[in-house]
Parts: sequence; structure tokens; C-alpha cells
Amino acid sequence: MIIAEIGDFSRFDSPDRILAYAGMSPSTYQSGQLDNCHSHMEKRGSKYLRYALFNAAKYVCLWDDSFAAYLAKKRSEGKHYSVAISHAAKKLVRLIYAMERSGQPYNKTA
Repeated sequence: MIIAEIGDFSRFDSPDRILAYAGMSPSTYQSGQLDNCHSHMEKRGSKYLRYALFNAAKYVCLWDDSFAAYLAKKRSEGKHYSVAISHAAKKLVRLIYAMERSGQPYNKTA
């Protein structure tokens, strides 16, 4: 589902562009001198890609030790489970993007 929604990876210059396409980039709110200190996910873009990334991140955190450690780190920082999963999903997008660009398979020890 992730590959089907992203399509051709050459359309995106960076993993941040994919995150923006999925609607997972942080929103900013500014009004005069008021700055929003708690940014929220934009939720614009492909809801199917966002759904697939969140579900994939949940399972990757169960199966992969490095992702499980990353999730535990975010939880120890006081983040809610859903917020921590969104961080893991962002890490997953960066990993998928790097694998697609390099053509190398995932190396669990790296």
C-alpha cells in the first residue's frame, strides 16, 4: 500500500516531501506575536498513505529492535503512544526512501 501510494520515488526530492505528501509534516500557527508552541500534524494529503505508514510503524516497532528502542526512547521523553508512533513512521519513511534511492536491502545491524 505504501509503494502504491508513493508511486515513483523520483517525484520526491527528499523524505520530507513524502511526509508532506502523507500529511505528516508539522503545522505552524502564527498570529501576530503568538506562536503555537505545540505543533500538530497537518493531516493534508494522502490519508491512505498516512494510514499505511502508521500501521506499518506499529508492526515494525514490534519486530525490529532498533525501532523498538526508538519507540521506547520517545515514550520515555513523555510522548503519547500515538505521537511516538508518528515519530517511528517518520523514521520508517526515511529508511524506505534511503533503501529505494540506494537500491540496497535493509540491513538490520546498521
